[in-house]
Amino acid sequence: LTLSVTGTATLKPADSYNVTTLISGEIENAPFELGDLVDKGDLLFALNSSDAQNNVDRAELSVAQAQIAYQQAKEALNPVASISGTIQELYVHNGDSVNAGAQIAKITSSMDLSIDFLFPYASPTDFYAGQAATVYIGNYDAPVSGTVDSVSNSTSITSNGLSAVSVRVKLANPGAVSDSFTASARIGNYASYGQTPINLGGATIVYAGASGTIQGLNKLAGSTVKQGEPLCTVESADARNRVENARLSLQNAELAASMAADSLDDYNITSQITGTVIEKNFKAGDKVEGMNSGSLAVVYDMSYLKLEMAVDELDISKVEAGQSVTITADAVEGQTFTGVVDNVSINGTTAGGATSYPVTILIKDYGDLKPGMNVSATIEGDRVPNALCIPVDAVNRGSDKPTVQVAQEGALDENGNVVDPSKLETREVTLGRNDNDNIEIT
Repeated sequence: LTLSVTGTATLKPADSYNVTTLISGEIENAPFELGDLVDKGDLLFALNSSDAQNNVDRAELSVAQAQIAYQQAKEALNPVASISGTIQELYVHNGDSVNAGAQIAKITSSMDLSIDFLFPYASPTDFYAGQAATVYIGNYDAPVSGTVDSVSNSTSITSNGLSAVSVRVKLANPGAVSDSFTASARIGNYASYGQTPINLGGATIVYAGASGTIQGLNKLAGSTVKQGEPLCTVESADARNRVENARLSLQNAELAASMAADSLDDYNITSQITGTVIEKNFKAGDKVEGMNSGSLAVVYDMSYLKLEMAVDELDISKVEAGQSVTITADAVEGQTFTGVVDNVSINGTTAGGATSYPVTILIKDYGDLKPGMNVSATIEGDRVPNALCIPVDAVNRGSDKPTVQVAQEGALDENGNVVDPSKLETREVTLGRNDNDNIEIT
């Protein structure tokens, strides 16, 4: 007894991709032809994307503007050092109320001083780089030592008409010297002309970007800070609301930019599978109108063919993955093909009081078979050797236990026709497995 299951189905490719688009526009490039093999990710159609690119550029500009606004809002709430250096002066204290634009601190990028002095009655050859210099700063009682950094190669004229040599002197800041101080110097036997203003190189002032109360200020004059380091908080509900609104605006701008970039990707249509182009309906220069254009192309993965056969609930227990399947097609007369059961689904369909289950069968060596052909399939199940079988129709299932009628001697004539019904014996039987025609009696 061979437990086989038969059925019919239509062949399909291993996978298929129907190329469509939601975009309308002119096709600029379609670098493939009918029958070409394409890989997953290969470009199939490129549509004109100039408008979409403009949208992306505008969206990116909006993101940049939103980022600046968000950064400014955060710095208004938490003013930061605009340069790395040393706090020269602090203009506020914790608890002070300030208005937007108020000075908070002055930062210098270096504590070293560089001062240009004029020396009358001297020539450039009287000075040289590295020469010792004595500098007198403002009201400081003690002079400060410095060194000559550079000497001008010509003379200039002082405000009272004297010819003088310009000499640049470098020295360490002896304390909280600011650009409000003046200085004079002596180098060798020469004294500088008048009082020279001190200019601090790389100095900047940090301003309040919002009105509020100063909190969290833990820096002192002389403290070093790094560029971008928060100095304090200008606390106010308005400042915090501005930060949150700026954050939300940035988030919205980034979302719009992401959507614009995704939309731009839609103008390049790529293959979603590796396969053969079996249909090409548009070419470069054609215009498409979104979904109204229908299918632009069709790609089939022909690495194998498959079919889905509906198996009755009475036979589904005979089917399992891995079983061999014999396949024939009227369109390919005289040839037999071999497939294999790939999947037995439990998602059944009920109609007319009977349920059937879809069984997927794969055919790798499909020869002349093509997608769309109708085929007959026989799933080869278990084989029961030496089985005692009778026709399925000979079993009476009307009682509690199945029965069969057995002809005793004299019940039948020589042609097998019943001539004496009284000599028919009804016997209860235990049934085994069955195919379409016969059933096993165990």
